[in-house]
Amino acid sequence: MEKLTNKEEEIMHILWKLEKGFVNDILAEMPEPKPHYNTLSTLVRILEDKGVVGYKAYGKSHQYYPLVSLEEYRAMFMEETMTKYFDNSFANLVNFFVKDKQVSQSELDEIISIIEKNRK
Repeated sequence: MEKLTNKEEEIMHILWKLEKGFVNDILAEMPEPKPHYNTLSTLVRILEDKGVVGYKAYGKSHQYYPLVSLEEYRAMFMEETMTKYFDNSFANLVNFFVKDKQVSQSELDEIISIIEKNRK
């Protein structure tokens, strides 16, 4: 699965939330400035071509739904991010957030707790 553009991701987040919807349903959930209906329709068809969106036809109308879950996309995105930016190292990832994003002590404690729970 290929990485989606920012606009494509925005549409997918709406579809993950709605679970299914027509172009008008997606358009109603989009922030201002909203794209033109035809532009959004084209983007949804591109997502269909990429294999991440399916549809059910109702005459000339199509009701779209995600074929890829948020969890599946997140896993792919994180794997790509880890490889590209952190040399495939979780230590480098955590170091980035601790140094550059000033993670709080309580968040660090929570991370350590999660790691310890998953070790067992």
